[in-house]
Amino acid sequence: MRFFNRFAIFGALAATLACSTPFPAQAAAKTAPQEAIPHDAVTQHRITLGGKTYNYTARAGTIVIRDANGKPEATMFYTADTLNGANLNTRPVTFFYNGGPGSSTIWLRMGSFGPVRVVTGNPSITPPAPYSLVSNRYSLLDKSDLVFIDMPASGFGRILPGADPKTIFGSDNDIKAFAQFIERYLMAFHRWNSPKFLFGESYGTPRSAMLVNYLQQHNIGVNGVVLQSSILDYSLASSDVYGGADTDDWQYVFYLPTEAATAYYYHAVPNAPSTLAAYVREVHHFAMTDYRNALDQGFNLPPAQYDAIVAKLHRYLGVSEQFIRNSNLRIPAERYIAEFQREKGKTEGIYDSRFQLYTLDRAEEYPTLEPSDAAIDSPYFALGNQYLRDDLHFNTSLLYRVGAYSTIQADGGWDFKHDGSLPLETAGDLAQAMTFNPSLRVFSANGYFDSVTPWAATIYTLHHLGLAPALQTHITYGFYPSGHMIYLNTQALASFHGDLERWYAATLAAQRYRRRRGAGRLRFTRAALRFERVPLSRSAPWISSSMLSRMAPMRS
Repeated sequence: MRFFNRFAIFGALAATLACSTPFPAQAAAKTAPQEAIPHDAVTQHRITLGGKTYNYTARAGTIVIRDANGKPEATMFYTADTLNGANLNTRPVTFFYNGGPGSSTIWLRMGSFGPVRVVTGNPSITPPAPYSLVSNRYSLLDKSDLVFIDMPASGFGRILPGADPKTIFGSDNDIKAFAQFIERYLMAFHRWNSPKFLFGESYGTPRSAMLVNYLQQHNIGVNGVVLQSSILDYSLASSDVYGGADTDDWQYVFYLPTEAATAYYYHAVPNAPSTLAAYVREVHHFAMTDYRNALDQGFNLPPAQYDAIVAKLHRYLGVSEQFIRNSNLRIPAERYIAEFQREKGKTEGIYDSRFQLYTLDRAEEYPTLEPSDAAIDSPYFALGNQYLRDDLHFNTSLLYRVGAYSTIQADGGWDFKHDGSLPLETAGDLAQAMTFNPSLRVFSANGYFDSVTPWAATIYTLHHLGLAPALQTHITYGFYPSGHMIYLNTQALASFHGDLERWYAATLAAQRYRRRRGAGRLRFTRAALRFERVPLSRSAPWISSSMLSRMAPMRS
């Protein structure tokens, strides 16, 4: 779910964690005498999707990660939902993980595309228990087997006795741990020849960029990558939120369309266009042109032009001109959230500004509470435990850790260095992976109301990968009326699900065509290929015309 950057502390460069030959998790149980590793739990279930019933097996278990000398270092907990009777040579498998760094994957497991879904307020604060867990009509189980992975020391996973956490808690070591997990899973469950997909949310997106490149350089091909709420280049982000460089004004440019979307949602924009999509196109164009140019001029910006920018920002953001002047035209997302409805004594979510709480301190400069946390944390934790223990029968006395943050902090913090460099930059990894594997497809998904990973920054980053033009078309975009966790809005989840169903079909069809063409066959499915080649809107070259037409008005 979260970045939790307030808990992220830069540490020393961690040592290398190498991959070794896979083996079943239970074989290493005797290495952890304090807390014996539970046996995998295997149960049978069925789900109805699109009017068709699917029988599937759910497995909850752990896989042990070893160091270069073969010594067990950590356990990684996971759940896997696999369709019964499927041909493993054609049945895709998708690996899901949240971010943090340090988060478990309870959020994606219990809220997105798994077979069950927690019902929470949308966008109201969910009342206390009892909560509701329902069969997920938006599950992707009809398209792919689903493996939800908790990073080491989160979920029911643990750092094993005698292991050094510094060899795990860092960007490069984390990639090696996840790669080893995937290698072990493929071997244990005979999935070497299955189509493989990666799905990362939040910090899970730089993890995916590094991981897909690492896997492919170590002989494990990947068919597709889903990036949800991404940040691939920390140098474009603010230092107080991400550990970014703060060397440029780009952060304010990228925040602006999300801040404007918030104002639109709360009807604070006079004479606004009839749809959110049309409005954000207008603001995005202004942000990337007139606004960026004004910030570039700094002290040399003429007074008349300065006043014109102030007036535009006042209209777009619904805050006073004096506040904008006091901010010198540069308004960080958290400061905007604190100011926007200060007079009403309310604050919105930085992760999803559709959620609101009352404020205790109307004079606060930055929000002290996160409304989306208040809305979802308790129901996800309660029903996540109930689902794993009672429905999947994973029998253990271990406590489920939503995150490994305290463990990471106690061991010196997370090492964000990648290949020895800071700030973290992983767009190059994705570009290399797409170039090395010209068949690789990427789906990028963002919520309009997410200020933690603003969608404008995602567009800029993915448009500056330096790819060959033919490969740039292998990136598909989805934008939704939701926040960081797109699936919290069921309307957005339905749209996201439909887009992914088509994307999976198109990706696999395009790759089948390339294989057949390579074998001298000329058959291919034109209808499947059309999904990625939809003509782009001239006014918004970063979003397809078909997606624009589906955006519902948000002023109802």
